[in-house]
Amino acid sequence: MLPDFWPLLLAASFFAGMVDAVGGGGGLIQVPALLSLFPAAPIATLFGTNKVASVVGTAAAALHFVRRVRMPWLIVVPATIAAFVGSFGGAIFASALPRRIMLPLVIALMIGAALYTFLKKDFGHLATREPVAADRPKAAMLGGGVGFYDGIFGPGTGSFLIFGFVRLFGLDMVRANAATKIVNATTNVAAILFFAFHGAVMWPLALTMAAANFCGAQVGARVALRFGSKFLRKVFLVAVVVLIVKLVIDFLRG
Repeated sequence: MLPDFWPLLLAASFFAGMVDAVGGGGGLIQVPALLSLFPAAPIATLFGTNKVASVVGTAAAALHFVRRVRMPWLIVVPATIAAFVGSFGGAIFASALPRRIMLPLVIALMIGAALYTFLKKDFGHLATREPVAADRPKAAMLGGGVGFYDGIFGPGTGSFLIFGFVRLFGLDMVRANAATKIVNATTNVAAILFFAFHGAVMWPLALTMAAANFCGAQVGARVALRFGSKFLRKVFLVAVVVLIVKLVIDFLRG
């Protein structure tokens, strides 16, 4: 049975799907909405519900990109496989690692990515090279590392992937965003399997939110393709800065 305030959750899910498809950061909208509207619910249940709602929109955006963007499958496939394994492993070890210790490291990495992107004005505007076979191990390391982080902690997963695909493999922002959606959908599936096995999903609510997230992702993917890499670079910077501010606030609050 859905709660009385379900329209608010649907609106949050729609906007989260749209934002996530454009440049990442949908979790900054959907997770706080769940936390504020279900203050007594277990955190694991809210995270599991969020993952179910998110994976539909992420997969829909990925499919939209696959049909319209030349995907760098040479690096996407190993990154995706490694991300699935890493995410599931990260979810298993999540309870053993103190998140307060992780926060300063994540904040430092996000600040570094933001500064690099800001100072390098042409970052991600155009592809600088094509991925080659020798990039496969590096792609697997990127996917596995970010997937493991996503399973343990999560915030900024999409931003780290986009930055990695542009910086390490020379992709433009549009193709990096498209590749990220495929990898991110996989990490979400791995997390859902973990949470579902532990009964930590509010399924009626999750599926309803997933429908709204799907619609938002369709709009966001069209916006991303319409306005191109320069627009996505700006959205990426805004998303990273907002995430940094949120993580700093979380750290100061303890």
